[in-house]
Formats: sequence, C-alpha cells, structure tokens
Amino acid sequence: MKVIFAVFSALILLVSCKKEIPFVPRNFDKIEIERILEDSILSVRAIEILNDKSLAFAANNGVFGLFNPKTKLWQTSVQKYDSLNLQFRAVGHTASDFFMLSIESPGLLFKTGENGKMTLVYKEVGLGVFYDALTFWNDSEGIAVGDSVNGCLSIIITRDGGQTWNKISCDKLPEGIVGEGAFAASNTNIKVIGNKAWIATTHGNIYYTSDKGETWERINTPIIQKEETEGIYSIDFYDENVGFAIGGDFSKPNMNVANKMRTVDGGKTWELVANNENPDYRSCVQFLPNRMGNELVAVGFKGVDFTNDFGNTWKHLSDESFYTIRFTNDSTAYAAGAGGISKLSFK
Repeated sequence: MKVIFAVFSALILLVSCKKEIPFVPRNFDKIEIERILEDSILSVRAIEILNDKSLAFAANNGVFGLFNPKTKLWQTSVQKYDSLNLQFRAVGHTASDFFMLSIESPGLLFKTGENGKMTLVYKEVGLGVFYDALTFWNDSEGIAVGDSVNGCLSIIITRDGGQTWNKISCDKLPEGIVGEGAFAASNTNIKVIGNKAWIATTHGNIYYTSDKGETWERINTPIIQKEETEGIYSIDFYDENVGFAIGGDFSKPNMNVANKMRTVDGGKTWELVANNENPDYRSCVQFLPNRMGNELVAVGFKGVDFTNDFGNTWKHLSDESFYTIRFTNDSTAYAAGAGGISKLSFK
C-alpha cells in the first residue's frame, strides 16, 4: 500500500509541476500571393473550404465553381433562373452538399443536385428581401441571415440537411430595429460554434442564440454605427468565449474610429481595440487556426493586416485588395475579391 501511495503521489507531483507551453507570437513580414482564378468580370465575396480541402465559390453573374488543390484545376458553371442575373454573396456546405444563396428578391437558395446541377430549395419574394450570409452548425442544421423584413431580421434555418428551410417568425426574435440588416461583404456575418451562433448587424448589434436558433437575444456593442454604411462587417470566434469583430464604413475607408472590438466572455460584452489606429475599414476578419486566439488577419479592398496580440497592434502586410479570406492552416489561406481568387502564404 505504501508503495502504491508513493507512486500515486509522484504522479500527482509530476502533473502539478508540468508547465504549460507559452504562446510564442509570430511576426509575419510578407505574403506570397498566387492567383489561382483570374477573371476581370468576377466579384467574389463568398468562398468555402470543403471537407476534402477543395475550394468552392459563388459570385456575381451566377458564376460558381470548385477548385481541386491537388490537380490545380477549376470546374466552373453559371446558375440560371428565369432571365435573372443572379448575384451570390453567401455559400455554405455540409459533408455531402454545397449551398449558395442569392441577394435581393427573389432570394434563391440552391444546393447540390443530381449530375452536378444545383437544385432550388428555398425561394423568398418580397420588398426588402436581401440575404447576406450562410453557414452550418453540422450536416443537418444550417442558418442564413438577411436584412430586416416586416419588423425583424430575416433568419432562415434548416434541420434536415438543407432540403427544407423555414423562416423564423418575428415574435421569436428580439424586437426589430428599422433598417437593420447585415453587410453582404464577405459571408462572415454569422459565426457558429457548438450549439451557438452570433450574427453581426449593420446597427452594430450581435444577435445571439445558445440553442441553434430556438431562442435569441440582442447584444449592443460599442462599434461605430451611426450611419447606414457603418457597423459590423465581419465576426469570428476562436472558441465559445474568444471573439473578434471588425467593420467601419466602406464609404469612408480611411476611418479607423471604433471599428475593431473583441470579447472574452462569449459575446456578452465587447471592448474596442486599436481605436484611432489602423487597420481602417475591413470587410473580413479571421482567427488563424491553432494560435490560441492571439493571431488574426483582416482583409478589405485596402489590403491585408495581421495582429499577433489579439488586436492590440496590427501590421500592414499588403495593399492587395480582397473581400474575404479563409485559412487552410496557420499560415496558408485562400482570399477572394474583385477579379478572382488567390492563394496566400504568410511568411
């Protein structure tokens, strides 16, 4: 018994003396940019890295496509619906299907169908219909958000893998604010983790659900929000507690007042950071994976910026214009914007 107790005590001591590996910040100096899709008429605001590591996108003029990183080949097509010139700014995926959602009325949501064609699974017609972002909690449950219609944000949810979508009635959402919506700038108005979701709006609010859209609350934030073109353009969470949001005013892209904020309590409270300091207006912000929530990259039509201290200070890495970005690992990403899509390697 004494021997067992001694061994047990030694194990406790060993565990208690084990030191956590400290976070060592990186300091990127440049970005290597490889153009993988170039088309002067394209405006790409929605990209998605699929489960097999291929890259999907949907854009203006009904164009959508898939990139195979192994073969470096593209498959592209044009989605038709009557005589409409479809504009896509929101995409999502499950393990088996790709989804793309058009802006403006009629709002049209397509999913992967037979023989490589897309199938219409949701249609909404009406004054003010304008959908902005789309994502999935899992292979069964997904969510999309649009501008306010009839007194509340437009939120649609699927519980059957995207076969059917239902709109949440206004009586189940916080009381609407006139003119509130979301910016269809980068498909990053929604972030989901576990059962939770956070939706960022033009009025600088966060709509939060802890139960996959069954109940909602609205959280006010200090981000700039006085003008129609001001508010939150992008939100991301590293985990259920640590989050970041960025925005500003795309019509005044040099303004950097109250346009960056962070949370460490799951979005209950938000703190402005780097106020009156660059970066100024940006349309997308993303945490770098496996970097303990300290490293983020923000992109916009004025360039690419990096922070290694959770947004306190930022380094401008490139003037290259992008609308949206997604990371494949902690130093490689795909970014899209006017004219195509690029692969970014941070050095």
